[in-house]
Amino acid sequence: MSLIVQKYGGTSVGSVDRIREVAKRVARTRADGHDVIAVVSAMAGETNRLLKLGRELAERPSEREMDSLASTGEQVTAALLSICLGDMGVPARSLLGDQVGILTDSAFTKARIRAIDGSTLLRTIEHGDVAVVAGFQGVDEQGNITTLGRGGSDTTAVAIAAATRATTCEIYTDVDGVYTADPNVCKNARKISRISYEEMLELASLGAKVLQIRSVEVAMKYAVPVHVRSSFSDAPGTMVVGEEPDFESVVVAGVTCDKSETKLTIRAIPDAPGGSARLFEALAEAHISVDMIVQSFAEQGRAAVTFTVSKSDEVKAREIAEGISRELGAGEVHVDPSLVKVSIVGLGMRSHAGIAARMFRLLADEGIQIMAIATSEIKISVLIDAKYAELAVRVLHDGFGLGEG
Repeated sequence: MSLIVQKYGGTSVGSVDRIREVAKRVARTRADGHDVIAVVSAMAGETNRLLKLGRELAERPSEREMDSLASTGEQVTAALLSICLGDMGVPARSLLGDQVGILTDSAFTKARIRAIDGSTLLRTIEHGDVAVVAGFQGVDEQGNITTLGRGGSDTTAVAIAAATRATTCEIYTDVDGVYTADPNVCKNARKISRISYEEMLELASLGAKVLQIRSVEVAMKYAVPVHVRSSFSDAPGTMVVGEEPDFESVVVAGVTCDKSETKLTIRAIPDAPGGSARLFEALAEAHISVDMIVQSFAEQGRAAVTFTVSKSDEVKAREIAEGISRELGAGEVHVDPSLVKVSIVGLGMRSHAGIAARMFRLLADEGIQIMAIATSEIKISVLIDAKYAELAVRVLHDGFGLGEG
């Protein structure tokens, strides 16, 4: 028998009726001769509801307690799906993160998985049961409940697939695959049938909401084939796999827009070694991920450093930046949340020259000013004014010929 891990997101389990449909899909997979581990998210909107309750009681609630609170949403879904499967004659057992043996670090609200003991899952399957796992959660070495951040159930599913050597990991969501751009922005966006881990990793990090970035990292590290599909249809989705020979023939695979970042600038930093190191060390110690970084040339012995962080980290990042600014004798900290990051991604960029020039010309012809640029071997990202976000995506999508036909 092959083993398939199936992950169902919040909209897929958003009601009792939807949970019944998920149970039917799990039952069909079993009937086709496969063992199944189902990983579930909280019902749509439930995590937000729980976090709102916590914030109503305290302006800055304990992150440890918020993790304990938020993790209950997945526990409810896992139990409900197991009850439904049992009623259909399919034996099932719900398991929480600590019962599965998902060991994480202690970075509450954004913990990272350190190890998974797959023995409990394998025993459950050998017993003839479907293992229904509460996603998004784990436990640290002190026994504290931790959560993996938004979209963390994706990471749970892929990590479990790696730990149990599953044949594939199916990620069921409300979209039927990965598209060349957001279909709500580009009406001619087309579904990609196969995409490399590397391209998917870039797309996930640049605003594509289909998969959580850490789930792709785990899939790439352990070579787990991931099938992104819709829980609302039986149509094939997008396979995320290792690099294949024909991938580089596609210069640009997709265009993304990330509206979740805030730009911070520290002005008048003394131009001396160690200033930037002190700033980014402090941010790292607070578990704040920094994306784009731009440092201006020094004038009169002073420079400016601009960087972007997630909007969810804006308050904490500003406090840290202001503290470092005082420590260094620098100027004010300016925060600008009105920017977006637009990016193009494609393995073909490795072997094709002039992609950046073409991207910049396409934007310039529409009067869109670029405020910062970041590149890697297979991606180019620019910061632009938020009011041009959708226009920029459409211009780049059409300009690089990504539409159907």
